[in-house]
Amino acid sequence: MQPDRFITIAIHTYDKAHELKTILECEGLEVVLQNVNLSTPVVSSGIRVRIHESDLPMALRLIENIEIFSPKAIKECPAGEPEILVPTDFSKSSVQACHLAFHIAALHKARIKLLHTYFDPVLTNTSLQLSDSMTFDGTADVIQQLQKDKQISQMCKKQMEELETSLREKIKNGIISPVNFSSEIAEGLPEEVINNYSAANHPLLIVMGTRGTDKQNRDMLGSVTAEVLDTCRSCVFTVPETLRFKRAEDIREVVYLASSKQQDILALDALYRMLPETSLSVTLVSLPSKKKPKGDTEAIANLLDYCRKNYPAYMFKTIQLSFSHEIEDFNGLDNELHIDMIAVPTPRKNIFIRLFNPSLAHKLLFHSDIPMLSIPV
Repeated sequence: MQPDRFITIAIHTYDKAHELKTILECEGLEVVLQNVNLSTPVVSSGIRVRIHESDLPMALRLIENIEIFSPKAIKECPAGEPEILVPTDFSKSSVQACHLAFHIAALHKARIKLLHTYFDPVLTNTSLQLSDSMTFDGTADVIQQLQKDKQISQMCKKQMEELETSLREKIKNGIISPVNFSSEIAEGLPEEVINNYSAANHPLLIVMGTRGTDKQNRDMLGSVTAEVLDTCRSCVFTVPETLRFKRAEDIREVVYLASSKQQDILALDALYRMLPETSLSVTLVSLPSKKKPKGDTEAIANLLDYCRKNYPAYMFKTIQLSFSHEIEDFNGLDNELHIDMIAVPTPRKNIFIRLFNPSLAHKLLFHSDIPMLSIPV
C-alpha cells in the first residue's frame, strides 16, 4: 500500500458524510471530505469520504457495522487518550490480567478503567425456570436486605481500594508501567455491565482474566468471559492463570485462525495496530469447512502474500490442519510452536448459533491455557 495515497470509501449526502467523518476520526483515522462535482462545487451531487489507503481495513470494520449510523455510534470524540477496560473480580487471574493491561496501555498511551460488578445475592440464590416470573415478597425484611446490599457494596469498595493501592505501589517500584487509571463499581450481571460499558465508551481493548482449564470445565455454561467474547463488539484479550510472558513486548509466537474470508484482512490489521512495534512470528492456520475439509489452499496463499507485503515487521507462515479433533490437534501445534497468543476473528452470531454451534475461540477458551485476542469483524 501507499500510505500517503487517499482513496474514496463512500459517497454520502453532506450530513451523512460528516457523521461518518466523525466516527472514523474518533478511531484515530485521518479523513478528508471532497465534493463529487468538482467542476461546479456549488451544485453538490454528493460528498466523497476519503481516507489513507493504509487505513482501509480498519475503516471497513467500522463501515460494515450495520449500526454505524445509530445515535449511540455517532458521538463526539472522547477527550484525551484511548481507554482499556479491565473487568476484575479481584482473583489471581484478573489481577494478572490487570498487570498485562498496564503494559499494553503504555504502548498505546492509553488509560485504564477498572470495572467490578456485583449481583444481588437474593437473585443469585434463586433458581428460575424460563416460564417463571419474578415476584416481590412483601413479608421480607426490607431493612435487612438493604443492610446486606450496603455491606456488599462496602466490601467491593474496600477490595477495589486495596487493588488500587497495590497497583500504585507496583507502579512506584517499577513492576508495572506508569499509566493513569480509574475505577468503577456497578451492580448487575457482569456480562451485561461490560457490554453496556463497551457500547457506550468504545474502549480500545477489553482485558479479562480466565481461570485454568481444570476449573473452567465445571463452569463452561456460566463463564462471563465466554459470554463477553460472543456478544461484545470490542476487541477482547483473555489472560489465563498460567501466563507464559510478563509483558506484551515478550509476545513472539502468534497463531492466527484464518477463516479464508475478507474478515481475515480486517482482523490481521487490528492485530498489527494492537502490537505495532513487536516482532511477531505469525502462523496462519487455515480452518476447514464442510465444502473444503482440508482448508482453502488458494485463499490462504493469497492471504500470506498480502500479509508479507503490508506488515513487514511481522514474519508470516502457514500451516494446513484438518482439525478432525480440533483441541487435540491444536495442543499438538502448541507443543511444536510454543504459542504465546491466539488471534481469532469473531463474527457477530445470533443466540441459537452461539448455543448450538460454538466457535473454535469459545472451545479454546475452555480447553487451552493460552492468551487469546478475539477481534470482532
